Amino acid sequence: MIKIKFPDNSVREYEQGITALQIAESISQRLAQEVLAASVNGETWDLNRPIQENSTIQLLKWEDEEGKHAYWHSSAHLMAEALQELYPGIKFGIGPAIENGFYYDVDPGEGVAIKESDFSVIENKMMELIAKKEDIVRQEISKSDALEMFSNRNESYKVELINELEDGTITTYSQGNFTDLCRGPHLPNTSYIKAVKILSAAGAYWRGDEHRPQLTRLYGITFPKKKLLTEYLELLEEAKKRDHRKIGKELELFAFSQNVGVGLPLWLPKGTQLRLKLEEFLKRIQQQFEYQQVMTPHIANKQLYITSGHYAKYGKDSFQSMKTPVEGEEFMLKPMNCPHHCEIYKVIPRSYKDLPLRLAEFGTVYRYEQSGELHGLTRVRGFTQDDAHIFCMPDQVKGEFLKVMDIIFIIFKALDFKNFEAQISLRDPENKEKYIGSDENWDKAESAIVEACKEKGLPAKVVLGEAAFYGPKLDFMVKDAIGRRWQLGTIQVDYNLPERFELEYTGADNQKHRPVMIHRAPFGSMERFVALLIEHTAGKFPIWLAPTQVIILPVSEKFNDFANELSKTYIRQGIRVEIDDRNEKVGRKIRDNELKRIPYMLIIGEKEVENNEVSVRKQGGEDLGTMKSTIFAENLLKEVDKMMTMDINKSNI
Repeated sequence: MIKIKFPDNSVREYEQGITALQIAESISQRLAQEVLAASVNGETWDLNRPIQENSTIQLLKWEDEEGKHAYWHSSAHLMAEALQELYPGIKFGIGPAIENGFYYDVDPGEGVAIKESDFSVIENKMMELIAKKEDIVRQEISKSDALEMFSNRNESYKVELINELEDGTITTYSQGNFTDLCRGPHLPNTSYIKAVKILSAAGAYWRGDEHRPQLTRLYGITFPKKKLLTEYLELLEEAKKRDHRKIGKELELFAFSQNVGVGLPLWLPKGTQLRLKLEEFLKRIQQQFEYQQVMTPHIANKQLYITSGHYAKYGKDSFQSMKTPVEGEEFMLKPMNCPHHCEIYKVIPRSYKDLPLRLAEFGTVYRYEQSGELHGLTRVRGFTQDDAHIFCMPDQVKGEFLKVMDIIFIIFKALDFKNFEAQISLRDPENKEKYIGSDENWDKAESAIVEACKEKGLPAKVVLGEAAFYGPKLDFMVKDAIGRRWQLGTIQVDYNLPERFELEYTGADNQKHRPVMIHRAPFGSMERFVALLIEHTAGKFPIWLAPTQVIILPVSEKFNDFANELSKTYIRQGIRVEIDDRNEKVGRKIRDNELKRIPYMLIIGEKEVENNEVSVRKQGGEDLGTMKSTIFAENLLKEVDKMMTMDINKSNI
C-alpha cells in the first residue's frame, strides 16, 4: 500500500501502481469525468500513469492551468495525426500547448502549402479521429530505438531533437497510427476533446533560426464544450476591434516606416502626448517615494556589457557593435539600463546611511528581434523601459518590495486594472548550485517577497525553480477588459550585478559590504504598456490621459471665431483641445468625433456664444446640458487632478 496526500492535507491509502484516474474514480464518478491530468509530487502526470510510491497529488481540471496545458498539448497531437493522414510525407517539428490553444510547426513538403481554405478539412478530420476515442499511450523508449523509429519515418526534425536528449529520458505518445516524441502529459484518449478550431497559419523558422528551413506554424484551439468555443471566437472578434495597431492608426498615435526600419516606432504628436502623460504620472509617484531621476547614453563601450554579462546573453542576437576611428574601440546600443546605473552608483563612495538609493530612468534600449517576431508595439527593436534600480542592504529588501508594490497598485487603480494576479519565482531548493549569492541572502530575499505579499493581502502563486540565476522575483499579470493576460510589473532581486561591478557600501561596522540590487519596472516598457492600454480601453482613454480631452464643434462657420478664442483660453489652462470647424452639419460632426473617442464634445451655437456657454456631450452620447465655459474648464481640471493625485496621496508611503 502507498499513502496519497491531497491538497487539503488528507491522506488515503491505495494499492501500489494505482493511477490518478482510479483515485478520482474512488472519490466520485463526476470528478473522474472532469479531471484531465494530475500533479504528482509537483510534476504534471498523465491520468493513466501508475503511482508507485507515497505521493502528494492534485487532480487537475479544466479550470487549472496545468489541466488546460495537458488538454491543449493532446489537441496538438490530434491535429498532427489529422495532418499525417491528409498530407502523406509531412514532417513534424514541435507542437506545444500555449496560453490559448496550441500550435504545431510542420514541413508539408516541397511545393505543398496549407492555406486557410484547408482549415475546415483539417477540423473535420480531427473530429473523425475524436469519434474513434483513440487511447493516448505513453511509452518509455531507448535513444537508439527512438533514432531508428524516427529515421525510418524520415522525421529529420525529430531526429535532431532526439540526438540532444539523454538515454533513459525519452518517451513517446501514440494514438491510432500516429506516434510522437514527447514528454507529455496527455489526456487518456481523444474523446475528451469536443470542439475544434484551426485559427491561423504562419511561417516559422526551425528552432527560431532564420538560417534554418522555414516551416508552417499551424495554430489551433479546442474546448470540452462547444459553447466555450463560441464564446472564445466572439472574444477573438472583440480583440480584432481592439487591436492596438488598428486603433493606433485611427487615432494617429504611432506609425512605422520602412525607411526608418522595422520594429522602430515613430510616436506621432497624439501618441507622444499620451506617452508623456504616463511618464509624468509615474514621475510624480516616484518623487513621492524618493526616487532620483537619472539619464544615461543610448550607447556604451562594449566592455560595459561584457562586465555585466549582457554581451554573453544578448551579443549574438543583438545589434552588432559599432567601431570608432580608434583601433580596437567598440560601442554597442544598450540592451539594458542596469549596467549604467551600477556605474552611477560607483561614482562616489557609499555608506549604509546612503541606502536605499533609488535611481529611475525612462531609458530606451535596443534588441534585435527577427522580423517575423515583430508585432506592433508589443514586440519592437527599440523600446523605453520605465526602469528603476534600488540599491539597498539585505534587511531593507522587504521594505523596498512593499513600496514598489504600492507604486504598482497605484498604477493599476488609476488605469482601472481590477483583475490581476502575482507570481513569486523562487530558486530550486534541490539545485542551489546554479544560483549566485549566499544561502543567507537568498533566504532573506525569498522570505521578504513572500512576507510582503502576505502583508499586502496579495494572493500569489509560488513557483519553485523559476527564479533568475541572480535572484528571486515577483511578477504581476493583468487581465484586460476582455480577459486576456498580460505580464506587466516586475520586481527582481539581483546579487549578480553588484558582484560583477564590485559595488560596495561601508556598513555600521565600518566594513565593506555588497548592496542588494532590486530591478523594478511597473509598466515594463512604454511601448508594450501603451499597446495594452489601447486594447484594454479600446482607445477610450481616461480623461487625464486622453491625447485630446475636448473637441469644440461650432454649429456653423459664424461661430468659428468664438471657438478659436475658447480653444486658446483652454490651452493656456492646460486643457488639450481641438476644433472641428468643417463646413458640415453638427450631427455629422458628432458622429465623426465619436469615432475619435474624445472624452468631451462642446457644441457651440448662437445661444452659447451670447451667454459664454458650452453645450456638453460626453463620449458615448451622454448629454450633460449647458454650462458656463469657465465652469466646464474648472470641472474638467478638477476631474483630471483628482485622477492623478488621489491614489498617490492615499498610498501607504
